[in-house]
Amino acid sequence: MSLTERLSLFSLMDGTAVCLIILAWSLIGWRIEHASPNRPSVSRLMAQYRRDWMVQFVDRDPRIFDSAILSTLRQGASFFASASMIAIGGGMALLGNTDRLRGVAHDLTLASAPELVWEVKILLVVLFLANAFLSFVWSHRLFGYCAVVMASVSVDPSDPTALPRARKAGDINISAARSFNRGLRSVYFAMGSLAWLLGPVPLIAATLLTVIVLWRREFASHSRAVLMQPDEA
Repeated sequence: MSLTERLSLFSLMDGTAVCLIILAWSLIGWRIEHASPNRPSVSRLMAQYRRDWMVQFVDRDPRIFDSAILSTLRQGASFFASASMIAIGGGMALLGNTDRLRGVAHDLTLASAPELVWEVKILLVVLFLANAFLSFVWSHRLFGYCAVVMASVSVDPSDPTALPRARKAGDINISAARSFNRGLRSVYFAMGSLAWLLGPVPLIAATLLTVIVLWRREFASHSRAVLMQPDEA
């Protein structure tokens, strides 16, 4: 089957829906990471708290509390990386089992479609999950780098290298959190892309719903309102 024949299996609405979810995934991620200072996202607000954490870390003795927090962050990245890998394995197994795909098609629609169509729809989910896995793995490694830099900070607060190294640790911590958040967004859109199994219109609806959920949690959530409150004694 030629490429033209394969593309003909999908409608213009299918192509529009796929382009929309990819565009939405890219734009919402850019908007969250480059939010206006006048209306910062939760991610940007937390980035400042991470910097403040590393400044406070310099004077804290002992530093067991800081190591416990960092360990928890690494465990979270490790858990989601493992979960993404399992989900990718399930998707690949589904791609290799055309009989099961045929059963899914029969359950979800009365219209018959070639197996290639269902394989491509599952592949879109797998691609989002693969991006999530890579983001979580890199986040886990960056948290490891952060731990090493934190360990190099002198226990003497008067050491001239203490604060600069703590700030470096803060920047690496922020980078790790950014990768972790990118992985989470990919998981959100992977779940949304499952709606394509029902057709292009459900995929468009799921994309819009995913964007609304992410937008609310980053720009209109109760947690953001708490973070925006001024620090008062």
